[in-house]
Amino acid sequence: MRLRNHAVAAALCLANAAAAADPQPVYGPELEGFDYPHAVERFVFPSQGREVSMAFMDVAPRQSNGRTVVLLHGKNFCAATWEATIATLAANGYRVIAPDQIGFCKSTKPEHYQYTFHQLAANTRALLAARGVERATIVGHSMGGMLAARYALMFPDAVDSLVMVSPLGLEDWKAEGVPYATIDQLYQGELKTTFDSIKNYQLKYYYNGKWLPQYDRWVAMAAGLYAGPGRESVARNQALTSDMIFTQPVLYEFGAMRVPTFLIIGGLDRTAPGAARAPAEVAKRLGNYPELGKRAAGAIPGARLIEFPELGHSPQVEAPDRFHYALLRALAAP
Repeated sequence: MRLRNHAVAAALCLANAAAAADPQPVYGPELEGFDYPHAVERFVFPSQGREVSMAFMDVAPRQSNGRTVVLLHGKNFCAATWEATIATLAANGYRVIAPDQIGFCKSTKPEHYQYTFHQLAANTRALLAARGVERATIVGHSMGGMLAARYALMFPDAVDSLVMVSPLGLEDWKAEGVPYATIDQLYQGELKTTFDSIKNYQLKYYYNGKWLPQYDRWVAMAAGLYAGPGRESVARNQALTSDMIFTQPVLYEFGAMRVPTFLIIGGLDRTAPGAARAPAEVAKRLGNYPELGKRAAGAIPGARLIEFPELGHSPQVEAPDRFHYALLRALAAP
């Protein structure tokens, strides 16, 4: 297999540098004003008593190998964050579908919605069915890793393989002693979100205190939603999804996984939602991804663990060439 990563990465570095020039743009409630790397389509469907619209990119490969990869974004990310990964996969023969989940980015942000990973997985399955995709490899990052795991548990016959990249939910923060925050409390916290607050969080938990200019683009993407006219809707939906992440751990079902599974773990990742409100003695033991990755790999039948000891929460952003080399090898594995 030819790994055409270097040219893709070089081109994207130029685009990232240009996009990072303005650290605090203002975007509309469905991320109007932020350009995605490919055409954005919409899947409109009824859900929970109303019509909702899921934005997605469906990118054809240069020369098809007959396989489809679905990329599921994290809570602080969007489908666009997979830009380099989409380019690399398409260059290597894969059709790529990258949706924005309901409540995120360019998709509908309902005034009222019961967020569950089951619901988001069902939404994603409906999207793929509408696009004529019967089977796919499911790749999920961060919150998307939790969603990918739930999808594989619900629809194992529709999954070629599962790849979880720095997934949340490898530990049960509630059981570990993190206090519960109500949705009202989470909402008030979300309303305080700024470019600097997002950057500082990611600097501490994602990138081990080392910041590169190309990260600014993705911070500005998220911060622009909070700075725009839809800030209350954005904050409300983000509060609801934070509650979903905290209250719906999937790790207790890892033993029931029946699809080929890969875990990609950054050894410097220390992401642990709620750690800031936990007692110090609890917070210091959370987010130990080297340990959590090994534990999860041991719990999932036949899982293969890919470790990057010197990387953090977002290896696809931090070290795209190395990440894509590992991902392509995983996808090609028997």
